[in-house]
Amino acid sequence: MTDLTGVSQLLNKVSDDPVLRTALDRAISSYWKKRKQVMERYPYVKELADEVRRIKEWSIDHMDKLLDKAIEAVEAKGGKAYVAETAEEARKIVGELVGTGKVVTKAKSMTTEELKLREFLIERGNEVYETDLGEFLVQFLGPKPMHFISPSIHLTREKVAEFLKDFMGVEVDKDDVEGMVALVRKFLRDKYFSADVGISGANAFAADRGAVFLIENESNIRLSISLPPKHIAVVGMEKIVPTMSDAWKVVEVISRYGGYKVTSYINTVMGPARRGDGDIGPEEYHVIFLDNGRREASKDPILKQTLYCLRCGACQYLCPVFGIVGGYWAGLESAYSGGIGVMWEYITGDKETSTQHAFACLLCGRCIEACPVRINQPEVLREIRRRLMERI
Repeated sequence: MTDLTGVSQLLNKVSDDPVLRTALDRAISSYWKKRKQVMERYPYVKELADEVRRIKEWSIDHMDKLLDKAIEAVEAKGGKAYVAETAEEARKIVGELVGTGKVVTKAKSMTTEELKLREFLIERGNEVYETDLGEFLVQFLGPKPMHFISPSIHLTREKVAEFLKDFMGVEVDKDDVEGMVALVRKFLRDKYFSADVGISGANAFAADRGAVFLIENESNIRLSISLPPKHIAVVGMEKIVPTMSDAWKVVEVISRYGGYKVTSYINTVMGPARRGDGDIGPEEYHVIFLDNGRREASKDPILKQTLYCLRCGACQYLCPVFGIVGGYWAGLESAYSGGIGVMWEYITGDKETSTQHAFACLLCGRCIEACPVRINQPEVLREIRRRLMERI
């Protein structure tokens, strides 16, 4: 029988953490205020989300066909495309492209977290810096990203002020959020201009144009991928949709369900800079399409729902279990968190650990209400539990 003791001990321990309790209460309250305002301002978004669900269903059912089209489009525009069947293969490709002794600026990406790419590149003798503010804090304070959109949801401003004082030697007022942001921006500014490689993920990928779509609010991604001479994009195969129009719809829904009335920047990248046209950007554009269990899941009638996920994080904010233990649910070793994180870990990582964490779900269904594409997490988590019972 699977031993659930370790999972129970972890979740019980973090549920009593007063710092985590304060951070989660603040973040969840803030999100739902913003979401209410967004839905009132953009009522059409619910219909658009239904359309995105249909786009994702078709795309997952035709994943290999879209992959071939995407590779062809990337290479037609002067980029180089790769297919990584496993996490190890993806790390190997990135390692060969980056080399050693390089400075790497990195955009927030759950897919690269899945690969533990930052740690891998640092072990090879590179300097690697997360450039999203939340990810930057997680890089140094740990233990892992705690939310898809807000990775440092578990860190209070008091904790951040203490860290910045130690890290940069500057006294920081815990209530001066703008001042803390300015300190990190100043530190990263030098890294952008000295970087040899910029690495990103993708919020969506348009197969017809070979275009990576990247959402951001801090301009860190734009600097990370345009100033270094080499841009590497790591794209989960589930992110590929047929057209530019489809990708724009996906991006719109992610932004709105992420709680943003206005997203500061949406970047689209379709190849290396063309110097003759006066373009500013990287000389090299590399796109790595990652499988790592996604193809197998796309053929599973229950698990395939996981691949519809836009990673907007709405379900995490509404989940009663996540509201108590945050991103520790799914495990410390998993890049992902929450009920949806358990599902992602089952597909891409440790099936045994994710199965244990599946038993923490209350099966209340609130996540379905929050999800723009109506993923039935209780159904998937029930199935993961059932498969365990078949084995014992």
